[in-house]
Amino acid sequence: MSNLLVKNIELLKKEKNAIILAHYYVDGAIQEIADYVGDSYYLSKIASETDADVLVFAGVNFMADSAKILNPNKVVLHPDVEADCPMAHMVTTSKIAKMRAMYDDLAVVCYINSSTDLKAASDVCVTSANAVSITKALPNKNIFFIPDRNLAHYVADRVPDKHFIYNEGYCHVHENMNVDNIIAAKIMRKDIKVLAHPECNKKILDHADYIGSTTGIINHVSTCDDKDFYICTEIGVIYQLEKRYPDRRFYYHPNDVCADMKKITMQKIYNSLVTLSPEVKLDKEFSEKALKPLIKMLELSK
Repeated sequence: MSNLLVKNIELLKKEKNAIILAHYYVDGAIQEIADYVGDSYYLSKIASETDADVLVFAGVNFMADSAKILNPNKVVLHPDVEADCPMAHMVTTSKIAKMRAMYDDLAVVCYINSSTDLKAASDVCVTSANAVSITKALPNKNIFFIPDRNLAHYVADRVPDKHFIYNEGYCHVHENMNVDNIIAAKIMRKDIKVLAHPECNKKILDHADYIGSTTGIINHVSTCDDKDFYICTEIGVIYQLEKRYPDRRFYYHPNDVCADMKKITMQKIYNSLVTLSPEVKLDKEFSEKALKPLIKMLELSK
């Protein structure tokens, strides 16, 4: 990482009253220069509270879009518009309409990892950190949880009084994790603790000692006396874990990578600040509709 590039980014941030919001899954060098680093919920909250004029989002499209929905009058930059989340598109608005027609007393609970048009068709947004508590708080009996099936099943197990309708979306990184890697790690280090994200499939979660969001995983380590941890989520989170807990050992599989998250680079962030582009621009009607479930999420999370 070029010290000159970092210096120039810092100068541009001051000049343009800009901040960098980075997800845990982007490259560690970007996390290091970011003003705020966190999971989807935390970054959404910061985006709704900041007084910066320019928000540079180091993450994938739906995150930058959420920031723009919450801040329609601010400049929101996404340094690489090709950095997308496949899961964010794994359901259609026509399927949502079909479910509304089929079920009375239905709430469409939309994981924040979704496109703007899906948010606009939903009743409330959730993140992996607050999905259980928000779903419990809803008065509706029937829950159509979109788009991730693994997170939906995780929530359903913890909210047994609701009737869940599942969608078949998934995160390819978490879905493709191999339980054999966990078994091998446990053979190598018998006291190792497995920390998993609820987007993982059930085979992985059944081996987990702790299940939680990326922030939950990071914070959980501080509560443990254990020294060895196998991490079942995208490997960008290892940067924060090793930074915060240098006395612990973290294991993971090198294939657990989101290529889209890694498309964001320092040079692209610099270019965005110089040109104030690519700027996120959203349809006003969809944005206003999508704002309601995001606001409801922030209110119910208080």
